[in-house]
Amino acid sequence: MSRKLKIRDLTLRDGQQSLFATRLTQEQINRVLPYYKDAGFFAMEVWGGAVPDSVMRYLNESPWTRLKTISEAIGGASYLTALSRGRNLFGYAPYPDTVLDGFYREAVANGLGIMRIFDALNDLNNVKSSVEKINAVGAISDGAVCYTVDPHYTITFMDRVKALFGKKLPKPIFTDEYFVEKALGFEKLVTLKDMAGLVNPSRIASLMPKLKQALKVPVDFHTHCTPGYGLASSLMAVIHGVDILDTNIWYFGGGSAAPAIELLYIFCNKLGVEMEVNMAAVSKIRAELLGIRRELAAYDLKKDSFPIAFDPLIDKLPDHIDKLFDTAI
Repeated sequence: MSRKLKIRDLTLRDGQQSLFATRLTQEQINRVLPYYKDAGFFAMEVWGGAVPDSVMRYLNESPWTRLKTISEAIGGASYLTALSRGRNLFGYAPYPDTVLDGFYREAVANGLGIMRIFDALNDLNNVKSSVEKINAVGAISDGAVCYTVDPHYTITFMDRVKALFGKKLPKPIFTDEYFVEKALGFEKLVTLKDMAGLVNPSRIASLMPKLKQALKVPVDFHTHCTPGYGLASSLMAVIHGVDILDTNIWYFGGGSAAPAIELLYIFCNKLGVEMEVNMAAVSKIRAELLGIRRELAAYDLKKDSFPIAFDPLIDKLPDHIDKLFDTAI
């Protein structure tokens, strides 16, 4: 039996936030929802981040209406997920427990199934109460460990000489063990959240096996393509056994967003990994997203490099392109 891979689709939240300044309207979302119900995604990220702020500030819409409308259309076919800054929720100021209680209770009542919770400094004290409260109201707390790197230090010959006489050389902080220790502080689901796209393939090859070995819960990998290797890092995560992978659909993927599911689908087929998604339904979503992206042209960060049309179910890759996928693996 082939290994299975679950997908969390980010198109309606992180995808549009990363590429189109979070200007996706409710009317545009409604056009793709009938197909999302059949897509079979493990989860759909539809809320949190900049969405609640932007839909009120720029679109004159209600974020609560957005969550409830998507929930009613999906009918439980996929978990609906949101991104929270722990005690800061969707804002930048800490809130008391009474606000957290009411907010999470109402979010779950309106259809939220998973709350991804993070603190930018990986301070677990800032997310602990949110994890407990989300679990208490019947949803899944997704503890996100934020990936980052150490500052680059140039250690000279003289630095090493001085070290012989007691001078301390800088030691790395953000080791594999650091991220594993943080991940162990969560309970039901853990995400390695690489919001800046900093994690490269070789680092994932080192870190993902340690996370899988240490944790008894599913591991999700979230990255962006901003520096250029988000797709390669996602491929490496798949090779090393990640349980859930975050992707966007073609016209909302790549660039400063997460990788496109269509490219990961090709890799998974070559690796013998079964992606638990109905790609025929994804094709219907992609067809609608083409027109929607054109409507969002005023906010498009990549308007000068519009993606060509591509459907992995019907389009045959040229041989020299197909070989590049094999070489990458």
